[in-house]
Amino acid sequence: MLKRFLLNFILLICLCSSAIAQNTFSISGTVKDNVGVLPGASIYLSGYKISTVTNDAGNFTLPKLAPGSYDILVQMIGFLPFKKNIILEKSVSINVVLIENTTLLNEVVVKPDPDRAYHLSLFRDNFIGLSPNAEDCKLLNPQVLTTHFDKSTSILTISTDQFLIIENKSLGYKIKYLLENFEYNFKTRIIYYAGQPFFEDLKGGSAKQKKWAKAREIAFNGSIQHFFKSLYENKVSEEGFVINKLIKIPNPMRKSDSLINANIKKFTGVGQVGRTITLNISDSLNYWFRQKNEPKLVNTINRANVIIDTLVKPFNENLKAVAYNDALYIMYKNELETAIYRNSGHWQSRPLDMPNYQISVIHLLSSPAAFFANGGILDPKSFLYEGYWAYEKIADMVPMDYIRPTKKM
Repeated sequence: MLKRFLLNFILLICLCSSAIAQNTFSISGTVKDNVGVLPGASIYLSGYKISTVTNDAGNFTLPKLAPGSYDILVQMIGFLPFKKNIILEKSVSINVVLIENTTLLNEVVVKPDPDRAYHLSLFRDNFIGLSPNAEDCKLLNPQVLTTHFDKSTSILTISTDQFLIIENKSLGYKIKYLLENFEYNFKTRIIYYAGQPFFEDLKGGSAKQKKWAKAREIAFNGSIQHFFKSLYENKVSEEGFVINKLIKIPNPMRKSDSLINANIKKFTGVGQVGRTITLNISDSLNYWFRQKNEPKLVNTINRANVIIDTLVKPFNENLKAVAYNDALYIMYKNELETAIYRNSGHWQSRPLDMPNYQISVIHLLSSPAAFFANGGILDPKSFLYEGYWAYEKIADMVPMDYIRPTKKM
């Protein structure tokens, strides 16, 4: 009887191990140039702390990866960085061909930017951020950045063909960031940047490790990654999030177009006939012009909580997706907004009875928008963020494989 129990127990363990193994895959491949294989090339997973190097035959393997969307980054001195996106639903093998970085070999003439210092400062504020964590962040190689300001469009573009190296002493990370694009529109004040980060742990004693662990947990809590991970697990409420809708309604402070136009015509006519406009008429005319400039629609919050089953649907075996019309108004109740944030220009208005919790707004740009169990988004361009999530930048990021410490009972 005991032997049968032990055999069944061992069989159960084997079956569980097999099930776990079936849920993980590997990415392997070979790195070469136009001459041959390249040993010693660095291989990174964007957004993670996972990396390896190619062996003497130029081969590499990244094992035990969960299903998901991964950006493979390849770096080697003398060559341009390489990036490839892989949707991992089974183990795959890729061939990587690196291109020689001719800018390191040839002298390149770049038109000097007389406002380079100002443009780099603007880049830092809008890329690394202005949060308390950003104060202990340092861009170690700003010299690799090229700045260009187009006067005709009022757009600042910043680019590089090398990895940016960022040291984050607040969270204890060294970040290699492959910048794909950075634009700042001085007319609209809209900022857009995209790229691929890789995280390495900084070295430090036990006191620093404890400090970083606490800071990382705070950075993760209430983040975009935390929200979508909670949404995937259907634990939004338990994790401290409240989802409402931000809907547009007719502006109650604006008169009808017919009334506005009639009064503008009326008071403009009086001025033309009488040659002079009295103070009262002038004030009235200004009032109706202000009415004309009032928006016809204004945002208001629908305080009814969004039902998760109506918002989230299965996308495939490894993905879930959201689809909605009005913007989502997300409140994170476990942390309050700070005075620094309120003065950042990202603060979102709210009803007077709503506490000073962190508020973010998500606009859906591409529907449906799919996301993974770890909170990663299949296409990050599917969303536009306002509020707290627009305020948080590189300085407040943690890796996608970050695991919160378990709470002691």
